[in-house]
Formats: sequence, structure tokens, C-alpha cells
Amino acid sequence: MPTPRRTAEWALAAGLGALTVTGYAPFGFYPLPLLTFAGLFLLWQRAADARAAALTGFAFGLGWFVAGVSWVYVSLHTFGAMPAPLGGAVTLLFCAYLALHPAIIGYLSRRFTLSPALHWIVFVPAAFTLIEWLRSWLFTGFPWLNPGYSQAPASPLAGYAPILGLHGVTLLLIATAGALSLIRFAALRSRLRSVRPWLAALMLIWITGAALKTVAWTEATGTRVTVSLLQGNIEQDLKWREDHLRSTLETYLHMVRASDARLIILPETALPLFLRDVPAEYLDALAAHGRRNNGDVLLGIPERLPQGDYYNSVVSLGSADSQTYRKQHLVPFGEFIPLRPLLGAIVSQLAIPLQDFARGGIEQKPLAVAGEQVAINICYEDAFGEEIIRQLPQATLLVNVSNVAWFGRSIAPQQHLQIAQMRALETGRYMLRATNTGVTAVIAPDGRVEAAAAEFTRTVLTHDVPGMRGATPFVRWGNLAALALCVFAIGIAWRRRKPPGK
Repeated sequence: MPTPRRTAEWALAAGLGALTVTGYAPFGFYPLPLLTFAGLFLLWQRAADARAAALTGFAFGLGWFVAGVSWVYVSLHTFGAMPAPLGGAVTLLFCAYLALHPAIIGYLSRRFTLSPALHWIVFVPAAFTLIEWLRSWLFTGFPWLNPGYSQAPASPLAGYAPILGLHGVTLLLIATAGALSLIRFAALRSRLRSVRPWLAALMLIWITGAALKTVAWTEATGTRVTVSLLQGNIEQDLKWREDHLRSTLETYLHMVRASDARLIILPETALPLFLRDVPAEYLDALAAHGRRNNGDVLLGIPERLPQGDYYNSVVSLGSADSQTYRKQHLVPFGEFIPLRPLLGAIVSQLAIPLQDFARGGIEQKPLAVAGEQVAINICYEDAFGEEIIRQLPQATLLVNVSNVAWFGRSIAPQQHLQIAQMRALETGRYMLRATNTGVTAVIAPDGRVEAAAAEFTRTVLTHDVPGMRGATPFVRWGNLAALALCVFAIGIAWRRRKPPGK
């Protein structure tokens, strides 16, 4: 039976976790996670033992993810037709799984002791970052709400994204939070002088980050292309209805013809039928308009091959030879069913079309269209930085096509936009996002949104962008540098560890 004090600490931890979400888009209070994670560290420092710290970490994580990703319920219940009680239970279970990650860090934070500065500024941030990296690929990965995303693009720490990537930004953010927790911890013991060198070092890191934001890691190729990003605003509950198919086809054909851009981009699965089932004259009309503009149309559409496999694809039509990109990183339960013998019967009850996509090849090349080399990623794929850089440095532009109408009028589209901003920062490339209901946007290499369409409107967003060339350090070595820093930090901590209580 938990004591009133412990219950109050769990409630405080959950509240801090929920408050952390306001550090991300659409709220954008990027300094706030510094305070909430510092508060979590203070609670861990006061915990009676490793088990108590783990439970506090779990409470923090539950508040964090329930507040931040409970839009999963909208997909399951509102559009997936899962009964409300079951949808709520599945969403809570998913958030509880995610909350295990900070719980593990809480447990580790009390398993052995170090000097306070080494413990909270070196070991715990490194372990936290490695756990976040683990979350990004375990069970195919779910890196949403990684702490580093909260810093894109405004924070000085965003200056490190082209060098160390998302996980490097997370490491520096959590290390700063550890230092803030020590200010209070040391002040209570009149030992503030002992952490001054660490505070000075972290302050220098933030100042350096601000300076790094002025560095241009890539350069324009000298060519520019006018792009039109089409936001059809097709309601999700109508999108796959056969009686609405003709209206969808007419909508997108009209929008394409309204653009004189050299590169026209339609969203993910813009046409809700297989490519082979689209009337030939319709595809010819799209291709003819692309050629008329001396460019190409990129069409998001499911593609079924003769052997029966089907893919979530983007197909080019127009001046260049037709090319195809097939989605490689699929969404669990939405695009494939993991543990089919156990979960297949449940998932098959959801009103989600095409639940068993095949995976595209890992080493796909950029599409040569409209005079550019375009690296395509589809929806969820832009959450995986090391996968995006597979097509670099050859690619001159990044293009993401998405349909997050599955999550309704939630904060998910703005969170997804911030993820894309981090990819632009890491790669030094323009990211062009064409979505069904938003956020359709043009993102500059420094992570700024240069142009965006209002959500839930039918819009053709046209903008002129340069192709970019060169490679940021992150493009060259991916997550290796950030992970090496974490392993080095943990190695130092392991060598200097002491048994608990000593």
C-alpha cells in the first residue's frame, strides 16, 4: 500500500510528464522540458530505492505519453471503428509500454552511485539517450516525443542537429536538465561550488549551439524549382468509400491542372485505389500536365504487383521516365500486423483498409524528376533520421507525403511537422510535405517553416525552392557519433561506480 507521500510524488511525476508535452509543437515552449526533466531527476534523487525510482519514472512516462500520443485513440475508435472501451484500453496499454522506458532509467539511476555531477550530468543523460534510441527501433520503433524533437527548430541546441542528429540533441538537453537538478540538490547541501565547472561547460555548449545555427553545412546547387504541394482535405471517413471515388479523382485532377509548377506533389494514397485500376486516360492526363510544365507529378497511390504483393507507393508521371518509390518502414497494425497468430483476429476487426502492405527495398534511390534528385519518404518514415540519409548526399530535395487524417483534429499533425523540421536540420535539405489534411509545408534547411497551408482546407501550396548539395556531418556518420558519446560516458561511469549506499 503506497504511502500518501509516495502517492503525491507519483501524481507530481505524472503532472511533470504531461507538462513536458507543451515543450513540443504545437505549443513550442522548448525550455520547458529542461524544467520537467530536472524535476523528474529531483524526484529520483529523493527516491528511497531503485524500485521507487522506477515507479516514479513510470508515472512520469505515463503522464508524458498519455498527454502526448493519446491521439492514437482517434485512429482506433473514430476511424478504425474499435469499440470505445477497447480503444481506450489499447491506447492506455500502448502509453504504459512507452512509459517503461523512463521507468528503466529511474531504476538504473539508483542501482549504483557516483559523484553527483558525474551521475546526473553524464551517466543518467547518456543512459536516457540510449533508451530513447532503443525506443526508436525496438518492435520496429516509435520515436515520437523523443525529447530532442522539442528543440527543433528554435532552441540553441538545434544547432547540433546537423552534427549529432536527434539523439545528440537529446543527450545535451537531458544533461542540461541534470545540471539544473543539481543546482537545487547542491544548494540544499551548500555545495554549489562543486558543480560550477559543469554548469559553465553546459552553458558553453548552449552558446556554441547558438553559433552553430549560423553555419551553412550545405549549399544551393544553383538550380531552383517551383513546387506545388496539394492538400486535398478528403475526409478520412469518406476517403475509401466507393461512392466517393469519382469525387476524389476529380478533385485531384482539378488541383493538378490548376498548378503551373514544375514539380507537383500529391499526398500519401491520394487516390484510394490500386495504380493498375486507375483509368489510363486519368494517368495520361496527369502525365501530360507534368510534361506541359516541363516537369513531373508525384502521385501517392497503393500499388499492386502481378504476384499479389501491394505497396504504399509514390509514382512519378511527366517529363522524366516514370519512377517509383515504395514505402519501406511500415506502421505496425496500420500497414502490417505484427504477431499475426496472436493479434490478427483483433486487428482484422478494425475498419482499416490494406492492412498487409509489403515492404519496399532498403536501398532505393532518389527519383530524378523536375531537374532534381528527390528523396521520397512516406508518412511515418520521416521519424527515422538514419533511414532518411540512405538517399543522401545524392538527393537535392526531401519530400514527405502523408495522410494524418487518421488522427483527426489532434496535436499529431503539428508534432509530425516538427519531426520533419528535425530531418531538414539533420540533412541540410529542404523538406517538402504534401499531406491530405495538414500540415502541408515547405521547410528550409535550418528547420524553419517557409510556407504552410492551413489545416483542414483544400489548398494548392506553391513555392520556389533551391536544390541543395553537400553533406552535413550527420549525413556522413548518422547516429554513430551520438551513440559513441553515450557509450563513452557510461564507460566512465561504470569504471567509477560505487555500490548503493556508499
